[in-house]
Amino acid sequence: MHEFELIKNYFQKLSKKSPSSLNLNDDVFFDKKHKLAVSVDTYVEGNHFLDFKKPELVIKKIIRSSISDLICKGIKPKYYFISGSGNKKSFSELNLSKISKSLNQEQMKYKIFLSGGDTVFSNKLSFTITSIGFANNIVYRNKAKINDDIYVSGNLGDSYVGLLALKNKIKLNPRLKKYFTDQYFMPKIQLKLTDQIKKFANTSIDVSDGLLADLDKMINSQKLSYKLFLEDIPISNNLKKIIEFKKLSKINCISNGDDYQVLFTASKNNMRIIKKIAYNCRIKLTKIGLIQRHDEKSSIIDVKNREITPKNKGYIHKF
Repeated sequence: MHEFELIKNYFQKLSKKSPSSLNLNDDVFFDKKHKLAVSVDTYVEGNHFLDFKKPELVIKKIIRSSISDLICKGIKPKYYFISGSGNKKSFSELNLSKISKSLNQEQMKYKIFLSGGDTVFSNKLSFTITSIGFANNIVYRNKAKINDDIYVSGNLGDSYVGLLALKNKIKLNPRLKKYFTDQYFMPKIQLKLTDQIKKFANTSIDVSDGLLADLDKMINSQKLSYKLFLEDIPISNNLKKIIEFKKLSKINCISNGDDYQVLFTASKNNMRIIKKIAYNCRIKLTKIGLIQRHDEKSSIIDVKNREITPKNKGYIHKF
């Protein structure tokens, strides 16, 4: 069963009397009256991260991916709660020391504060993060408009190559391996965009499951489609080299998620302000396509103006 089928069939009706739950079809809970936003994410070893050989890096990935749910909505994260299930091996004194040190570094970097949590014994390692922030308003899902431009922050695809390197499915020299695995464990989430995105975005989401999968989610209850231009989708110079020499597919690299960049739509009238904010904040914001009517099929166009069909649209949560 698909994640959205599960929510719709069993849980959506339970949230009907809570408008702040946003019909369980957004990344956050948002109580506008109390300016309160909450996001909850669970991460399981072997599914959301390969293993726990580098606990100090795994915990950074988990924290950043969790608070990116708030950041893409224009909410500054402030508090987080962490619950973990594990055993004596995963929660050894050495590992706990590394986790604590990394959490302190993330707190200083993002001005967030550990505020509680729980621990449970289990032979299956997992973490659940609850992130809390405050805002007067947010950027919702499913608020795109026909002819909106589609933008994404930063670069896409580096994290996927980092995962391939960790799985030993691709051979890289030490410098490139470190670069790509760092992008996997420590995604460059766009905190500077938090205070700016509400000035121009109609709708937004973070790229966690893959560009195409998350674009579908961002407009999933609207009768709309999209057109993307593959050549315009931003990737790093290092990834360009890898695609050229290792003969990887760009569309596959940008479709596998874990980038935690901000994907949003905006009116064409806001193009100038977006460029200005990108320049002033030193954030890379790239226009990659446009929103269309529903009767126009969603498409991805390559450099030769041909429509391409990706083999993989991204990570799908199935039960």
